[in-house]
Amino acid sequence: MTRASTPLAEALGHRTLVLDGGLGNQLTDQGCDLSGGLWSARVLAEDPAQVRAAHTAYARAGAEVLITASYQVGLEAFARHGYDRRRTTALLRDAVTLADGAARAVGHEVWVAASVGPYGATLADRSEYRGRYGLSVRELAAFHRPRIETLLEAGADVLALETVPDTDEALALLSVLAGTGARAWLSYTVAGDRTRAGQPLADAFALAAAAPEVIAVGVNCCAAADVLRALETAAAATSKPLLAYPNDTSGTADWPLDAWQRAGARMIGGCCGVGPARIAALADALPAAEPRGGGGRRSV
Repeated sequence: MTRASTPLAEALGHRTLVLDGGLGNQLTDQGCDLSGGLWSARVLAEDPAQVRAAHTAYARAGAEVLITASYQVGLEAFARHGYDRRRTTALLRDAVTLADGAARAVGHEVWVAASVGPYGATLADRSEYRGRYGLSVRELAAFHRPRIETLLEAGADVLALETVPDTDEALALLSVLAGTGARAWLSYTVAGDRTRAGQPLADAFALAAAAPEVIAVGVNCCAAADVLRALETAAAATSKPLLAYPNDTSGTADWPLDAWQRAGARMIGGCCGVGPARIAALADALPAAEPRGGGGRRSV
């Protein structure tokens, strides 16, 4: 992959970047079948052109960061559906390649974030919204390590450690990254002022403060009403840039973007139910401190 010179971490110091929206809802709108235990990863395996089309739709809408279709891709989960390790590893690489292709097809700068979803996402039973899987931090790290290593080798600009429901899984993810020199963001799914597993957000965000690999921290896959308090808690725990990409519960027109930015948000987008039209509206609403520039990707 050809790289340009500006790191994502540096870009976050200049202005707020626009993240993409929900991949699953966009694939559904394109007519894809997401039934079964693999969800959007099924489309990645069976019809990758649809995944690239979804990424392209968001990039054309103004998204500056595309999150790959690797959220639910895990070796164990795919083995249950008949995929061997080699094929699953290839799919993780394909997820980055498809987002990269979409990034190169538009006339503004786009970064690619490789999604590292929580362990619960691969179970397809909504346990990512509960956490506390009964696994130790060491066991969770062993689960995440091979997929993280593959995604890093595939050349994504940043890892999106997203929809993390509890601090045990955050510790596991950060232990895998420790000493690698990788760049990642850490994003919790929250309910009120706590993680989905019920831990105080101040404790959860404090974990990221001490991790040099983490370039931003925040929340996703949550109600928009919970974002501001979470960002304020994160800002008290770390000086790192913040991010937010909540679900569509009331429409982006009702999101207090100015307040989120004042709290420290430097990447804002959408998660479940947020499509390209809302991302386009978000891109129009966010003031840019500098021009968005020409085409091509930029690296971390």
